[in-house]
This record gives sequence, C-alpha cells and structure tokens, in this order.
Amino acid sequence: MIGIIGAMDTEVDNIKAQVKGKTVSFIAGVEFVCGFIEDVTVCVAKCSPGKVNAAICTQAMIDNFDIDMIINVGVACSLSKDVIIKNVVIATDVCEYDIDITALGEPRGFINGLNVIKVKTDEKISELLARTAISCGEKIHRGTIASGDTFISSEELKAMLQNEFGAICGEMEGGAIGHTCAANNVKFAVLRSISDGGDENSRLDYPTFKKIAAEISTTIILEFIKLQKNQYTLF
Repeated sequence: MIGIIGAMDTEVDNIKAQVKGKTVSFIAGVEFVCGFIEDVTVCVAKCSPGKVNAAICTQAMIDNFDIDMIINVGVACSLSKDVIIKNVVIATDVCEYDIDITALGEPRGFINGLNVIKVKTDEKISELLARTAISCGEKIHRGTIASGDTFISSEELKAMLQNEFGAICGEMEGGAIGHTCAANNVKFAVLRSISDGGDENSRLDYPTFKKIAAEISTTIILEFIKLQKNQYTLF
C-alpha cells in the first residue's frame, strides 16, 4: 500500500477524489482515506501544517495500515535561484532546521536517536518520481528539503538554510515525515512543487501559485501510481 500525505486540502483533495472502493477512518484527529487508484492500494491523508501534525499522521498511518512506502506531496518554497515557481523538487534527503542543540555541542539540525542531520529518502522511489515528473513535462531538481515550523518569508532565513544545510527547497512537514519513517524503517520520498521564493514576496506569491503548484504535484503522484499498477496486489 502506498501512503500519501499532504498538509492541506488543496494538496490531497484531487488525489482522494480518484480513490475507488474507499474506506474512511479517523485516527488521532486525522482522516485516512483508503482504497484503490488504478488497482493500486493507497491510503491518503491530510496531516495539517507543521512538523508535529506531520509526525502524528505518519505514525498513525504506519501503525494502522499495511504501508509499503509513504510519499509526502504538496507545495514548497524555493531556496535556490535555480529553482523557480512551478518547478518540481524531489528530495534526496530531508532535514529539520529548527532543531537547535548547538549550546550542547551538537550541530544545528542534529536528530538524537537517528544521530544524523539529514535523513535520506528512498533512492528507487525518488528516481521513479523524478522520471515520472519529467514524463509529465515538468522541470525537476534533486536536493535537500529543509523543514521547520515557520513559513519561510525572509532572505535571512533562506540564506541560513542554503549555507548551513545546502537546502534547495523549504516547507513544514517533509523532515518530520522522513524522521518518523526512518524510525520505523519505512521507505519514504518527498515530492514538492514550488509555490513561492521563500522571500519577502512569498506572502503575495504563495496565495497566487499554491493551487497551481498543488495541481502539478497531484498530476505527478497520480501518474506515479499508474506505473505501480503491476507491483502491488489488491487487499
């Protein structure tokens, strides 16, 4: 079963609409819609924005459904001049930039327990997502996605994320989803379409482009699911 998590209705509603034979469960305040897309078993959920919400949703999905992989989809901001609005970023790894225990001698973003700063995504899933995005006519980038409980809208924060983490894209959930998946030995990937530049113009760009960007990520994930048709058995 493929688990799909987005933070907002605009990121998952069109995916949920494609689910056939659906069952709906409410766990920890999250609605999980399970069924079939193209005869592939899926579970789709909106986690709501933020790292704690994302982690709660991810753990509930892993604990209650027969999940083979989790893919985080949706919109994000660019942290690189080479990544522009409506481009697609598929993470090579994720980090949580607002973990800060530097006063105790650890580097910024260090995840105790996993003992890493960056959590690697599944290479095979990410590569297939990249090929799928290209086949859909999208411009893609691969690199680090940085997550934190802040809507990124300043050049200062953007520069820190570039300089300290080498991140090319920023959002509020992928790092927590990756953290939770890694703790549970579940494969994961993160697919994001760019809605804004993570700068002072973000407050204007984000409302303008978030729906378009969400539609791009939805198109890619639905095409990706079609390609999995022969690899997953039904319930």
